[in-house]
Amino acid sequence: MFPPLAATYSLPSFRELERTRLTIGLVLFGVGRTMNEVGWDVMTKRYFSESAPDISIISKVLADQSRAAMCAALMNGSAWTVGELGRYVHLSRSTATEHVDKLVEAGIVHDVRQGRHRYVKLANSRTAEFIETLGALSSTPLPTPQSLNASRANSAVAQARTCYSHLAGMLGVRLCECFIDHDFITAHWQLTMQGAEFYRTWGVEHAERLSLKPCLDCTERQFHMGGTLGVRICKQFFRHEWITRVKDSRAVKLTPSGKDMLTDLGVSLT
Repeated sequence: MFPPLAATYSLPSFRELERTRLTIGLVLFGVGRTMNEVGWDVMTKRYFSESAPDISIISKVLADQSRAAMCAALMNGSAWTVGELGRYVHLSRSTATEHVDKLVEAGIVHDVRQGRHRYVKLANSRTAEFIETLGALSSTPLPTPQSLNASRANSAVAQARTCYSHLAGMLGVRLCECFIDHDFITAHWQLTMQGAEFYRTWGVEHAERLSLKPCLDCTERQFHMGGTLGVRICKQFFRHEWITRVKDSRAVKLTPSGKDMLTDLGVSLT
């Protein structure tokens, strides 16, 4: 005669059930997540009609004022150390490192280690164009102190700066207007023969072989010159010492000879 069912099989206690569920979660997923937690993820995961780039990943990285300011600083086209970026955004080196790590992971910047220093630079010119375009779309600038020094720095950036590797700000936009007025380039951003001859006098050889495209300026809300022709022109401005860099800034400063050159072209920054 068989014993009563209850005498052979006892129901597990609540604690034993919890332990079993946790063990299954550990075995199956290796991260100590319970079946309820995994099930919740499955139920809440979203699916879309078709595959598309997930720009929300980059958006999340840039949705931080400190990282946005770092990207703005790197728009001068130079490599910055993590310490320099930290001082620029008024953060400790350790905190700045955390922000840089996120930018590197997202592919927005590249980093190179040399000795004790870690140098950071925007990934490429396309990334710079992306940052500049985002800046033009934004109607709100990053907050700066209510001081004379900050006011002067903001004015300098708006007047003349580099957009990664070409001229931007009022200087870049006014130059483009001048080039169109003098028929060096057309309103549809095509180089003319007259323009190629003129740029040769600046030291830009074979300008007709270089690319030319508009780049939306984030402060002027108009286009300045991009493309490889814009890069070469910017290089000639530095080579002829018409402009000099401003330390720890995207801004560039016109030299006396640079001001004379603009006057001869009929370009005014006032």
